[in-house]
Amino acid sequence: MSDQISDLIDRPIVMVGLMGAGKTSVGRALARRLGIPFVDSDKEIEAAAGCSVVDIFAMYGEAEFRRVEQRVIARLLDTPPALKVISTGEGAFITPAVREMVLGRAITVWLRADLDLLVKRTNFRDTRPQLLNADSRKILKQLIDERYGIYVMADITVQTKDESLRKTLGKVVAAIEDFTNKTKRKKNGKKE
Repeated sequence: MSDQISDLIDRPIVMVGLMGAGKTSVGRALARRLGIPFVDSDKEIEAAAGCSVVDIFAMYGEAEFRRVEQRVIARLLDTPPALKVISTGEGAFITPAVREMVLGRAITVWLRADLDLLVKRTNFRDTRPQLLNADSRKILKQLIDERYGIYVMADITVQTKDESLRKTLGKVVAAIEDFTNKTKRKKNGKKE
């Protein structure tokens, strides 16, 4: 690992948030910065199923996709190396069993983005099953209303903006460092 923050990390880092928040790009950059592996849970699901997330939703429905997603995330948490960055699909953290699993075994980072940024980042992509043939602004607004109250349970929240990857990464690294230092002090019995 290439960073002093890496000395503080003792478990996987799991990126959560809505589609377009930057979980994959920031997660990949974070893994590079820390010198640890990066894994995208949706890509792992596609590899296991032999088809795309869009196809899984179309053929089997969201409930089956969530069951597969839960098994894949459990496997990713159990598979060495212990230290890694895992990017999850936007609905993973909403599933109670997944949320409980990652909150108990990982450092969770919510990349929080406003509606305009999410719409800008998700337009013209055909890899988002919920946005296919739909009003993306309306769907994303609904998802914000439904899910931000759950994402707030993540260990760390980082507000993302229309800014460089480097700037967002810096905010994430600083937030993780702050969180791990506070956690370490609590374990040692020191008050804030």
